[in-house]
Amino acid sequence: MKKILLVVSCIALVYSCKNEEQKDMARATVTNYPETKKVDTVDTYFGEEVKDPYRWLEDDRSEETEAWVKSENAVTFDYLSNIPYRDELKERLTELWNYEKVGSPFIEGDYTYFYKNDGLQNQYVIYRYKTGENPETAEVFLDPNTFKDDGTISLGGLSFSRNGKLAAYSISEGGSDWRKILVMNAETKEIIEDTLVDIKFSGMSWYKNEGFYYSSYDKPEGSELSAKTDQHKLYYHKIGTSQKDDALIYGGTEAEKHRYISGGVSEDDNYLFIYPRISTSGTKMLMKDLSKPNSPIITVLGNTDTDSYVMENVGSKLFIMTNMDAPNQKIVTVDASNPTPENWVDFIPETEHVLSPSTGGGYFFAEYMVDAVSKVLQYDYDGNLVREVELPGVGSAGGFGAKKEDTELYYSFTNYVTPGSIYKFDIKNGTSELFRKPNIDFNPDDYVSTQVFYTSKDGTKVPMIITHKKGLEMNGKNPTILYGYGGFNISLTPSFSITNAVWMEQGGIYAVPNLRGGGEYGKEWHDAGTQMKKQNVFDDFIAAGEYLIANNYTSSEYLAIRGGSNGGLLVGATMTQRPDLMKVALPAVGVLDMLRYHTFTAGAGWAYDYGTSEQSKEMFEYLKGYSPVHNVKAGVEYPATMVTTGDHDDRVVPAHSFKFAAELQEKQSGNNPVLIRIETDAGHGAGTPVSKTIEQYADIYGFTLYNMGFEVLPSKLKG
Repeated sequence: MKKILLVVSCIALVYSCKNEEQKDMARATVTNYPETKKVDTVDTYFGEEVKDPYRWLEDDRSEETEAWVKSENAVTFDYLSNIPYRDELKERLTELWNYEKVGSPFIEGDYTYFYKNDGLQNQYVIYRYKTGENPETAEVFLDPNTFKDDGTISLGGLSFSRNGKLAAYSISEGGSDWRKILVMNAETKEIIEDTLVDIKFSGMSWYKNEGFYYSSYDKPEGSELSAKTDQHKLYYHKIGTSQKDDALIYGGTEAEKHRYISGGVSEDDNYLFIYPRISTSGTKMLMKDLSKPNSPIITVLGNTDTDSYVMENVGSKLFIMTNMDAPNQKIVTVDASNPTPENWVDFIPETEHVLSPSTGGGYFFAEYMVDAVSKVLQYDYDGNLVREVELPGVGSAGGFGAKKEDTELYYSFTNYVTPGSIYKFDIKNGTSELFRKPNIDFNPDDYVSTQVFYTSKDGTKVPMIITHKKGLEMNGKNPTILYGYGGFNISLTPSFSITNAVWMEQGGIYAVPNLRGGGEYGKEWHDAGTQMKKQNVFDDFIAAGEYLIANNYTSSEYLAIRGGSNGGLLVGATMTQRPDLMKVALPAVGVLDMLRYHTFTAGAGWAYDYGTSEQSKEMFEYLKGYSPVHNVKAGVEYPATMVTTGDHDDRVVPAHSFKFAAELQEKQSGNNPVLIRIETDAGHGAGTPVSKTIEQYADIYGFTLYNMGFEVLPSKLKG
């Protein structure tokens, strides 16, 4: 490794400085990065040769890669240690994070359960009390913080048998998508059989009190963190038997080869529904009558052109949520004896808004997204509208689900300035009452959240919610984070975040556009940001940044762009296409090599959104045209960049981030730093310990503000 030189400012700064005076301050700059060797590796696509000199970084098991990770982290943390307010940010994040967080209660058997975090616990703890008794008598049922001292083994899922006497729970080690499943006696809290292993992308759906269905892949050859996994299988595990004797229900043959297969049992235990997928969008639907021994698996829907699933049944009457001939989704009914689509009858028809339905207490709850904001309608089982549920405000409501026999349910409500609160809802009367409000050191009345609509490159109107302190002067000098995703039919709806609260306390603006590729306006909006239309997503994001600048919220010198996973691709593509637009770029766990993403783990399942480089010459050229790894140009001044990833990320393997950082460090012009922060014992994000999350955001915000020219926190600057 080359010697690392950091040039640090010695210029004193008095607190009366204004923002514009920050721009002349010298800052720590990296003058030498670790040497990253280049190896002659070439792939040929449709007759065109493409060099891949950093291919060796894809080997997550090699000593060379390990050494590179250590040397890059050394540079990164040396740089971050020179940020004068890094510890202040960490202290404030810790202080604000330290409040009791409690989830919505749910009943299983004789007990009422809930998740709770005392404040800074790395993982939430599950508590319970006898239903009907005083909640103050609650005892610890399961504490994931005891799995490992540093919190890097997390709870993945928890599922109870019908009578609530047995519980199966999955764990993740080091943030990996691979899971283990343990089964316990819920009464005694004792583990009752051997651990199930090699589980991935799976729920646990119980059949009566006898066993449960789960999904997995065969363990791949080579690295389990990066090797391709493309044949999912659905199994049934009978309690008291060995995993090696688990019955293979579906998958495992070339004729039934799917990358994802899930299975779910109806609440009355009469039906098993199976959903095979080859990509993250589009599913087949099959079913098996469990009330009849040795009944066959029958096909309800034999193609993956749409998304459909059975959400409820009354006897043989099935209620199916679908986007078949309904891009914004609808609910249909059909009899299980003849369940194919030609027999479907509309139950809750499609509307102009996207439907996300649930059931509870003998009713359907139709949640609609109206410009990314929640609206909830309650229907009876005859399809009659009972009422519109009166929500506490404008924002995101969730959790309208319960068992059929329940008389009340609990739902959550939040927006960008309102910490998540829980409301108890009387299902029959339709009345809500506040059940639990967090006691947090944050006053929503001091902030404002506004939705605007701006015009993208092709004339499409795109919504964006902009949140900041009230009274903030729109002088073009406010530190701003533009956050986006834009893919996989995922909707970004308003929700409170402790980390965003700390950013806004500093006078920061937080802006979230609802880009094409997401699900905010249904399947058509999603499809408008996929494959050969993916550039629409980047154009929408660029236009959002231009809107913020044109309206004096910020300027290029004070704009940071951030996104994770598919959002990391968004940041990588935007910063390589428009490096002049922003001062800071923060791609997290990003999909950054678009020519090879499908060769790792389950990456081929993302082809619906991206297409693949092997699909056609046209698709290859399109992908190469925006692939961040392949579009870093020598001599270009890219924004100050901190790439973040985890060494156990087996969804978007860290090689994406490694190769992108190496390209940027080699070709960067100017003094803007290019760093990569690689978290150890961490994966794609889920289950990350609170302690690690706080450290990450202190570094991200510190890096961002420091490269915008702030030598002290903006909140300390006075007029």
